[in-house]
Amino acid sequence: MTETALIVSAALLGAPLAGGLLTGLDRVLTARLQARVGPPVIQPFYDVIKLLAKEQIAVNIWQAFCAYAYLSASIIAVVLFFLRTDLLLVLFTQAVGAVFLVVGALSSTSPYSQVGAHRELLQVLSYEPLLVLVAVGIYLTTGSFRISAVFTHSTPLLFKLPLLFAALGYVLAIKLRKSPFDLSTSHHAHQEIVKGLLTDYSGSFLAFIEIGHWFDVVLLLGICSLFWATGWGGAVVVVAGAYLAQIVADNATARMNWRWMLGYVWAMGLGLCIVNLVWVYKG
Repeated sequence: MTETALIVSAALLGAPLAGGLLTGLDRVLTARLQARVGPPVIQPFYDVIKLLAKEQIAVNIWQAFCAYAYLSASIIAVVLFFLRTDLLLVLFTQAVGAVFLVVGALSSTSPYSQVGAHRELLQVLSYEPLLVLVAVGIYLTTGSFRISAVFTHSTPLLFKLPLLFAALGYVLAIKLRKSPFDLSTSHHAHQEIVKGLLTDYSGSFLAFIEIGHWFDVVLLLGICSLFWATGWGGAVVVVAGAYLAQIVADNATARMNWRWMLGYVWAMGLGLCIVNLVWVYKG
């Protein structure tokens, strides 16, 4: 019981701290790649504190509820991951949070919010099948959907599931809102005025969504770490490499339209997943 309480506390306190620092590091590295000085690493925390201090204003009660629901689902998903429970349960929990984020945007009559919500739905449609197939690949390799089974596996999953790990890169780009898949909203300056999915969120409700995004970042990078769960050193290298690759791709590519995203992610991502699953099943 004490161990469980410690793990839950680590998830609740450590995940937003790590997510905020990673977001700040992302901004600094992006600025350097663009020959700018950029903000300090802890700027995301300043931004959230300022938003929390503002008056709570929402378009309607449903939008406020969806902000709370998204944050709650993100927190629960990370806690379940830290407890090494069922991976499918973790993925379905984060999917519920993503749906509430869309519903909150759809509750507004703003055309920008409506367009952002529909684009977010298309992004969910793009990456969710890949996440499920990643879980299936882990099951075929370890014989269980439980995350704890990954840590008891004798060899790193990356050796048997390299194509699934590559497909997971598409999920990272979409969920981290990186180019060329930042269709529904973005953290960059070119969408500060019209934020698409988040146009009508402000104050503490926008802060809750930002904190929820930090939890999502930690969750996705945690899933990446499962591909080298036999040692902390290898896991850190895998996670750092995946995150840095997303930052470089974000600054080297332009935003594409939703048709390109859906077709490309399904063609390449699902193709990589199916080939790797057949390889593991037959092998």
